Amino acid sequence: MSELIWHDVECGDYAADLPLWEELADQVSDDKPIMELGCGTGRVTLHLARRGAYLVLGVDSNPELVAAVWDKSGGGVPADAELADVRDCEFYPDFELVIAPMQLIQLLKGRAERLDCLRCAAANMPPGGRAAFAIVEEAPEPAPQGALPPLPDVRKLEGWIYSSLPLEPVVAEGSIIVRRLRQTVSPDGELRECLNEVELQLLSAEALEEEAAEAGLRAVGRRAIPATEAHVGSTAVLLEKET
Repeated sequence: MSELIWHDVECGDYAADLPLWEELADQVSDDKPIMELGCGTGRVTLHLARRGAYLVLGVDSNPELVAAVWDKSGGGVPADAELADVRDCEFYPDFELVIAPMQLIQLLKGRAERLDCLRCAAANMPPGGRAAFAIVEEAPEPAPQGALPPLPDVRKLEGWIYSSLPLEPVVAEGSIIVRRLRQTVSPDGELRECLNEVELQLLSAEALEEEAAEAGLRAVGRRAIPATEAHVGSTAVLLEKET
């Protein structure tokens, strides 16, 4: 099953973080671009571009997702996407804002890969440029006994029904396993399902700020992103490139 479809089902309607990205984008100079690391199908990249940003460049390692950004932009908004590794993607040092939503940096395997990503962000920013990385600092508390389960994310496409139900995450050694039950119903009524798991490395805001300092980025604040029924709350760590 195409990851493109599931990405849109599970992330396409998520909006709890958009006010923060809008606020940060509004502080960018009128003639300076914005970069999104791990842009997926363009949820944030296209949103900021449609609001009037000079240019928003999304970066992702999945060619299918990058192509989806191109298709959705239709050439009518100042948005672009590039196929690249967030640990090694140097374009030009002119991005006044680099953002990494949806716990992107916790998908990387360990400190060395996170440092590469932070250095990549710094390499694409001028002195004084800002960066923001969203992280989940700890697993959410189990739902109270008797609480109603969350509703699945559902989308219908060409006669197929796609449903993704959030399950209780599992805390493993040094990581959080985010789980979803993915179900598809064909136009003929055939049901298929599978368990999808995504591993997030445990990471505190303090640890990320210390690693960022090694990459030439100083901590300038933190912002809370509220939880939703289908997504845990998170912390955005705000950074600035040293002059």
